[in-house]
Amino acid sequence: MTSFDATPPFRLIRGTRPLLLSIPHVGTHIPESLRGDYTDTALQLADTDWHLDRLYAFAHEMGASVLSAVHSRCVIDLNRPPDNQSLYPGQITTGLCSGETFRGEPVYRPAREPDAAEVERRLGAYWRPYHDALAGELERLKALHGHVLLWDAHSIASRLPRLFDDKLPDLNLGTAGGASCAPELLASVAAVAQASGYTSVSNGRFKGGHITRHYGRPADRVHAIQLELCQCLYMDERSPFDYQPAHADRLQPTLQAMVQAALAALPA
Repeated sequence: MTSFDATPPFRLIRGTRPLLLSIPHVGTHIPESLRGDYTDTALQLADTDWHLDRLYAFAHEMGASVLSAVHSRCVIDLNRPPDNQSLYPGQITTGLCSGETFRGEPVYRPAREPDAAEVERRLGAYWRPYHDALAGELERLKALHGHVLLWDAHSIASRLPRLFDDKLPDLNLGTAGGASCAPELLASVAAVAQASGYTSVSNGRFKGGHITRHYGRPADRVHAIQLELCQCLYMDERSPFDYQPAHADRLQPTLQAMVQAALAALPA
């Protein structure tokens, strides 16, 4: 479990606009030293936020900074707090090194779950480097521009009965109940979503994970918005989880318009 993994824990492309796109669940790498601990089901990586780097390719053209995970959330979930406190008390959710998939299937083979020492190792090797990069880039952009927008990009299968009833709305905006960004930012983004032809909701089943809640501090000039997309909007929700360019091409203008609306609403 503790053998060296030379794979970098994140990718960061620095931009020039007051915008940081974070994609913490797009990673698919599991170190060879850990692969034997996982069930065959877990190794299908069904809970990955597949293809979001491709879907948000327009962010580079907008001049955004883009931070994306390399390792799978099966290794460690970068959008959970380091103390593993539940983001949704009383509701089923996954944790820092979760033992179950979204569908309730076991992630680890019997007696192969990580112990406290292994969880701490993963925090140091994967979680903290990502968050150090995220915090550092926010500070750099804030120094350049004053205020900065953190857009935390996620996607999920549209139907997961264990987590929510019926089909999820297409576009799920989360701002920690309004605490993680100035109200005019959410209002501007929600207006684009509502006019898009897609179904949408603000602070519904998904209110923002650790990244949105921890870094979104309007009083400190950081405005964070999480968008949880239904994966059926741009990809196949069954293995091998193929990207669907025709669907994605239809969705991308709405995504870009939402991000642009939030940028336009940033305080001067």
